[in-house]
Amino acid sequence: MTTDCIFCKIVRGELPSQTLYQDELVTAFRDIHPVAPTHILVIPNAHSSSVTEMGDADGDTLGRIVAVANQLAKQEGILESGFRLLVNAGPDAGQVVFHTHFHLIGGRGLGPMIAR
Repeated sequence: MTTDCIFCKIVRGELPSQTLYQDELVTAFRDIHPVAPTHILVIPNAHSSSVTEMGDADGDTLGRIVAVANQLAKQEGILESGFRLLVNAGPDAGQVVFHTHFHLIGGRGLGPMIAR
């Protein structure tokens, strides 16, 4: 973890968040600027700036992220109706916080994936 990363600070409990899940590998909390009724961030506890830095050695963490996202989608009542689990990699994709994070978004129709 890095000392100045906002998400690392959330993992360590140094910044407040609406944490919904935390274990030794991942943490999940509500996005402070939600784009849908359900907007949860699921992040690896270990710092990596982007998903592009992750690989085979991170298989357990990536698998846990998917499992936790599914668990939270069920808790939020969006597992059956559908949701998005997406990750932005780099500035052109819209990544703003440079700690790998996955957005779990749902609770309404989300429309097309990319606006044209």
